[in-house]
Amino acid sequence: MVTGASKGIGLAVTRALVDEGANVTAGALTGSDELTALAEEGVATLLGDLTTESGCQALVDLAVDRFGDIDILVNNVGGVRPRTDGFLHVTDADWYWAFELNLLSAVRATRAALPHLLVAVPSSIVTVCSVNASLPDPGVMDYSAAKAALRSFCKSLSKEVGPSGVRVNTVSPGPVETALWLGRDGVADTVGRARGLDPAAVREAAVSDTATRRFTRTDEVAQLVLVLASETVGNVTGSDFLIDGGMVTTV
Repeated sequence: MVTGASKGIGLAVTRALVDEGANVTAGALTGSDELTALAEEGVATLLGDLTTESGCQALVDLAVDRFGDIDILVNNVGGVRPRTDGFLHVTDADWYWAFELNLLSAVRATRAALPHLLVAVPSSIVTVCSVNASLPDPGVMDYSAAKAALRSFCKSLSKEVGPSGVRVNTVSPGPVETALWLGRDGVADTVGRARGLDPAAVREAAVSDTATRRFTRTDEVAQLVLVLASETVGNVTGSDFLIDGGMVTTV
């Protein structure tokens, strides 16, 4: 089961799972041509609000009805709005939005899926987090705080359910080639307008201090997710895996 599956990392993960022969249930708020094409290949799809308990439960119910159980959950719902005017302009509504989307969506999807994951052991939860969980940035302070909470939640859960056979890990990308970063009204566009910069300069600056000097591709994130979801690394749990081109420089 993959959440946030209509584009970007979620879409790439869904494709990768299909390529591996998995039965996949994919949920998203809105559809896409790519997700429709995957539905024609047998992916069970559901459009709905996955920040809500009812939306998450409906997706779990579809997965169980179609395929009998759930042994992999990929939490990918998330989003960011650059806060270019500073902390005093980040309202309570902004904070609630960031935490609903980046933390509580995963909490609710996990809560709905966990009874089935416990039955289907060995099973796995892989949650897409962010380098901002450990690299707080005032330009995305609500997002950074929500992602830090998300990583902590996953670590805590790994200790509870590990003895029962459910592994819980997180993947933390740096800048990724998605519309969130590179699309119209994405991070580069928004920051560029606020600072009077060419969005191309913002994109270049985002990876200028990394070792690889480039954005991560969505298929690269997807392959890391697949490895963590598989029994190939069956004794890895409670861990976070960076895929950031060397952005995080601490040991």
